[in-house]
Amino acid sequence: MGRGMNADPTLRTVKAWPFEEAAKVADRMAATGKTTALFETGYGPSGLPHIGTFGEVARTSWVRHAFTRLTGLPSKLLAFSDDMDGLRKVPDNVPDGERLLKPYLGRSLTAIPDPFGTHDSFGAHNNARLRAFLDAFGFEYEFASATDYYRAGRFDAALLRMLEAHEEVRQVILPTLGPDRRATYSPFLPIHPRSGIVMQVPMEELRPQSGTVVWRDPEDGALIETPVTGGHVKAQWKADWAMRWFALGVDYEMSGKDLIDSVKLSSAICRVLGAEPPVSMTYELFLDAGGQKISKSKGNGLTIEEWLRYAPPESLSHFMFQQPGRAKRLHFDVIPRATDDYLAQREKLRAQPDMASAAWHIHAGEAPNTPEPPLSFAMLLNLVTVSAADTPERLWKFVRNYAPGATPETQPLLARMVDYAVAYARDFVLPGLKPRAPTPEERPAFLALVELLRAHQAEIEALPPGQPQAERIQVDVYDAGRREPFIQVMKDGSPGVSRGWFNALYQVLVGADQGPRFGSVAAAYGIPETIRLIEEALAREPALPGEG
Repeated sequence: MGRGMNADPTLRTVKAWPFEEAAKVADRMAATGKTTALFETGYGPSGLPHIGTFGEVARTSWVRHAFTRLTGLPSKLLAFSDDMDGLRKVPDNVPDGERLLKPYLGRSLTAIPDPFGTHDSFGAHNNARLRAFLDAFGFEYEFASATDYYRAGRFDAALLRMLEAHEEVRQVILPTLGPDRRATYSPFLPIHPRSGIVMQVPMEELRPQSGTVVWRDPEDGALIETPVTGGHVKAQWKADWAMRWFALGVDYEMSGKDLIDSVKLSSAICRVLGAEPPVSMTYELFLDAGGQKISKSKGNGLTIEEWLRYAPPESLSHFMFQQPGRAKRLHFDVIPRATDDYLAQREKLRAQPDMASAAWHIHAGEAPNTPEPPLSFAMLLNLVTVSAADTPERLWKFVRNYAPGATPETQPLLARMVDYAVAYARDFVLPGLKPRAPTPEERPAFLALVELLRAHQAEIEALPPGQPQAERIQVDVYDAGRREPFIQVMKDGSPGVSRGWFNALYQVLVGADQGPRFGSVAAAYGIPETIRLIEEALAREPALPGEG
């Protein structure tokens, strides 16, 4: 975001967390006198990019955009890959990994042959995956490789400074270590000149004047002198994080709750080196459906590929935007709500831009130029369930009842939503549905709804398709529900309809506990098909006592 933009300090009053974070960066810039802000996200490339990677880069990008609007200053987002780190274990997702990778444990990721055979190294392969991942979502960033930066000497001055302050840096870390690690700890991890392994060994001698460290080879006891510059050592990761902030002048970096202590330690080391650590933000981690922390090894989470199989990427962005400091459950059930929440905010953005809304940040302040879908995701899911539409083509038949002019060409987002709805309903909705028969007490209301729809069919079908028909059908839905056991006396004393009627509609006709306004579903499904659906439900045998 190097393009000039007029500053607008009044945006500090916007009640949205990206602007609150941007204001902190702006204050830092004012204090340091810097004119270009550096935002950073870190990535450990021993595995593939995942949903957390998306969340961190997306959130940082929103803060960065808010910073540009607030200050008018240029900025850069550095996606930094710690690809010089040693491989500690064989990843689960590499085919034949035990044979192909186990012989190289301990080596830097960029010093290990690519098991997939497509790149110069395993690190380069995973870096390419990261860049393709970020590019697919349109993120604006500059990629950085730790190996390249170390070898090119971009960290040399900072590493020499760390050598001078070696003992002070150790004293920051030592209280956090156990006795064994404390005895060997050094912020420098020399690369073994023969094996290429990233060594964790105590330093026998420090030589700041020559810029070297001396350590003992555990294999043969020989003393080895290694320069700390030019990529001959790798800093231990907490020290590495601090050294990177110091060397590059990072102004902002966010991280997960599990790294709170690491941020504190790295910040302390950064100050030892002689710089203020960047502005930081801690985001909460995701939980599974049972409230347990998501773990890749447990496989209890939701992958980004799985989310994007059932909903547009903007819905995931909307989910990520909401309350990043609060733990959220990330599982398949949240997808429909996140999708409809995004669609609602997107429509509001077009009507009246609001800088506090997620849609404003997701779309960088510009309303999308594609038309708004006339049906919600929840409504599409209900259409799939009532119609048993098992293909997008079959679902489009009912979509056109509601929006006759809609086509995949004129409604590209709706076309994607139709595909998503069929896939989501097939995998998560239909298998669990079990419509029940109406109880004897409920039957009069269902019979009344059939009579009302049949009596008013011509009147309803004469109205314009879509919302006008849906509103008229909803009148009949309410009228049918004004019967026992669904009558509810309103505050003015008039007879109203309880929520139980609408729950019964969906339990009996769909097999779900709730859904969107039934008038909208019926308008899309069509009056004759809706009547047939209700009559089939009335013909079901009621469940016997004790049955489901």
